[in-house]
Amino acid sequence: MDTLFSIAFEHLPNPTLIIAGDRQVSFANKAAITTFGAIIGKDLALTFRHPNILNAVDKTLASRSTETGELSIPGPLAQVFELHTISIFETPASQCVLLSLEDKTKVARSEEMRADFVANASHELRSPLSAILGFIETLQGPASDDEQARTRFLGIMGREAERMNRLIGDLLHLSRVEMDEHVRPKGHVDISNTIQNVFDLLETRATSKSMELKLVGSDQPSSIKGDSDQLNQVFRNLIENAVHYGYPDTAVEVTIEQNNTPPNGLKNGISVHIKDYSNGIEKQHIPRLTERFYRIDSARTRRENNAPISTGLGLAIVKHIINRHRGRLKIESEIGVGSTFSIFLPKE
Repeated sequence: MDTLFSIAFEHLPNPTLIIAGDRQVSFANKAAITTFGAIIGKDLALTFRHPNILNAVDKTLASRSTETGELSIPGPLAQVFELHTISIFETPASQCVLLSLEDKTKVARSEEMRADFVANASHELRSPLSAILGFIETLQGPASDDEQARTRFLGIMGREAERMNRLIGDLLHLSRVEMDEHVRPKGHVDISNTIQNVFDLLETRATSKSMELKLVGSDQPSSIKGDSDQLNQVFRNLIENAVHYGYPDTAVEVTIEQNNTPPNGLKNGISVHIKDYSNGIEKQHIPRLTERFYRIDSARTRRENNAPISTGLGLAIVKHIINRHRGRLKIESEIGVGSTFSIFLPKE
């Protein structure tokens, strides 16, 4: 390819490829390699197993037409692209196709999340809002002169309002996390330091239950590529849950391991295991724990006096943050013994 064109294509923000007449990728710019990996020299069908993109390239090669379409790449983090093809470098002996892909994932996610937000928020806010309206009506009517009832009702209304406030905050946070889920973080995070900071924040709550916070493996290198604030939230959520649900006079044990290979084959990474000694979780609930608003109706959901009101969104946020870091979450539990939440994070 001409050097001038090569430089120009290389710096385009959208993934851009040049496909030869035999459907081999002869050029891919930096954005394409970052998104799809090492694809130069490979057959297009091996990289994009999607009929829309293959049909568009074939039509352009056959008739020199300009094609457009949409490409959806399935997976744990599905991506949506708008594709454009055009015939270039036409000679009597050869023909190539310029393929440009515009990432529409954020737009698609935004539309989906807007619909989900309205549906979920409407459902979850209806109960506390109805309760508050009912108590207001009672205080304005039959209980207007009842000091004891007023005090009790105002306390309940305060708790319901707190629940709504936390719910709205978590919904907005979850939406932001999902919006950026397909964008890989660029910072660096020391996992050991992050967990120790969470320990410092939760020390008072653990002490109130005579619980010990233990960190094993803090002497090992634990720096990974990641978003510091998001990973801090992941560990705070999981360790806070372990303190909340754990039996008094027990320990929350957090173990950092190097080069552990989880079931999905993730290598050269770090695994963190957060173990509590609690009532445990029944097996039928485990696959659904990271669903939005999923709650277990058992002793595990008991609420301590000073504990924050659960919105049912904490583990959903954890799941999406871990997905953004290309990691995995594994949950194991035994009734009457306790639970272990394991996070696997790649170094690169």
